[in-house]
Amino acid sequence: MHAVTVADAFIAQYYLTVPNAGPEGDPHSREYGIELTFEGSELDEYGYLLDIDEAKAALEAIEERYTDQLLNDLPEFEDTNPSVERFAREIATRVAEALALESVETVETLRVTLREDESAWAAYEHSVSGASVE
Repeated sequence: MHAVTVADAFIAQYYLTVPNAGPEGDPHSREYGIELTFEGSELDEYGYLLDIDEAKAALEAIEERYTDQLLNDLPEFEDTNPSVERFAREIATRVAEALALESVETVETLRVTLREDESAWAAYEHSVSGASVE
């Protein structure tokens, strides 16, 4: 299995909306570490899984969307708790759409890993149905 990962970090704000959230129930900033990992069994005719520059551009678009934003105020988190799990899934959906992964024949999965700190993270794996596995 081949894998390509691009990674970076950005700062966003949020507050939890669960009962008894304690200090996490107040708006605060968090530095998120983010990794986008693309996996597939086959490479294209040039020996690539996907264009790394396109993966980096998708990552930059995610950073532009969320940096210095209050997640709770964004439509994708309306009436939901902005957990790191939901955030990872939302990012995966946006990246898959931005890169039109359904039409990329070599990418089988996209995994988004979102780190809250050095010891806590969540991941979401998006299966790509357009991949052709031989």
